Amino acid sequence: MIPRSEPVNLRDLGGIRSGAVAVQRGVAIRADDLSYITDEIADLLVTGGLAAVIDLRSPGEVGLTGRGPLAAHAVAYHHLPLMGDIGASVDSEAPVLTHEVMGEMYVGMVERAAPMLVTALNIIAYTPGATAFHCAAGRDRTGVLAAMLLLALGVSDEEIIADYAKTGPNMPAIQQRTSAVVGPLLLGMGFDYEELMRRTRLDDGPMDVSMRILIDRLRGRYGSALAPLQSAGLSDATIARLRERAIA
Repeated sequence: MIPRSEPVNLRDLGGIRSGAVAVQRGVAIRADDLSYITDEIADLLVTGGLAAVIDLRSPGEVGLTGRGPLAAHAVAYHHLPLMGDIGASVDSEAPVLTHEVMGEMYVGMVERAAPMLVTALNIIAYTPGATAFHCAAGRDRTGVLAAMLLLALGVSDEEIIADYAKTGPNMPAIQQRTSAVVGPLLLGMGFDYEELMRRTRLDDGPMDVSMRILIDRLRGRYGSALAPLQSAGLSDATIARLRERAIA
């Protein structure tokens, strides 16, 4: 049995600046895994206006933990896996996992999962209430969706990177919280969790490198960081709706 616990990387994107205005609270919430939160946290989220959850985890992760206590509430659930399995985020050829390696992985994620990201932005745009989106740690897949949302809202690169980097100080608590789920899944795919942690250099240096790589690579390759999503169906109407809902 996976122990229930409070999320350690949850934050409302409200308050982030978009030019002279700010993103409104109660529209988009990013989080680490919400499938094994406590009943008390689920109640607090729902009473606070949560109307939908976007689950970015792989089918294997969802199969292990299910939806959790939010399934007992009138909250819409959308499973939009950005990777087929969490092993896809592990470069077995890389001697260590660095911020640079992760940034390049994010670029591939946007390119391959653009239709899922478009669907997620449509959900956020048209859900009458707050939408929470999460993966396991609330850093990689969640960070990519947060970046695409903030880009659509006209938020500057530096503000997007700063929001992503807020996860850095939370990483020790995230690793402790998620190890009971991620460890067995990686082991089943042939990865040793402890060895992987020894190869990780994501605690070294500033986190902003990964997100900066994502935005710069996409813009350099396509002219606009949102271009892959626009090619996959992200419409001007959805962008306008997002801004109408989320910009104060």
